[in-house]
Amino acid sequence: MNLVLFQENAPINLLPCDGTVWYYGKLLSHEEATYFKHILLETLAWKYDEAIIFGKHLFTQRKVCWYADSPFSYSYSKITRTALPWTPALLTLKQLVEEKTQEQYNACLLNLYHDGNEGMAWHSDDEKELGKNAAIASLSLGTARKFAFKHKTLPLQTSLVLENGSLLLMKDETQSHWLHAIPKAKRIKDLRINLTFRKMLSQQ
Repeated sequence: MNLVLFQENAPINLLPCDGTVWYYGKLLSHEEATYFKHILLETLAWKYDEAIIFGKHLFTQRKVCWYADSPFSYSYSKITRTALPWTPALLTLKQLVEEKTQEQYNACLLNLYHDGNEGMAWHSDDEKELGKNAAIASLSLGTARKFAFKHKTLPLQTSLVLENGSLLLMKDETQSHWLHAIPKAKRIKDLRINLTFRKMLSQQ
């Protein structure tokens, strides 16, 4: 069952149950988003993402990087990553996102999709380092891409298009009950950077 859950002018919960997802629309103008996209492309330590699947060490076409207040360790797909210190551009974007969402973040995982041949399979951001029901803010720079949700036990799905410069917030029980994905779309030829601001638990 597909759901029509978007309303203009005000962020509303895009999910019918078991979680909260707010889409704020454009946080940055086209010019601002383009500026930050180029700065992040040139200044961040991008690496091909890694995963261990059925015992095989694989590298994706998609690139990632991981920044935070401290050298936090973050493990997913059976690979552990260590955070780098914030750059000035990332701190500027973090402040804007915190002001808009009224949440605090101490880390950011970034994904670089070169074109529509690269996507993200169904998953939840429910790693132990994030704690339970953590808020995750997603800022999109570059070409618009579809973002899909699927309930883990109920026949419910919904999706929306994340525009250049737009902001989405997932919080409450979303990661416990819903999967999300970036479907591949071969017609898309341009790149997108996705910044996911998170609150890591203390690792002291």
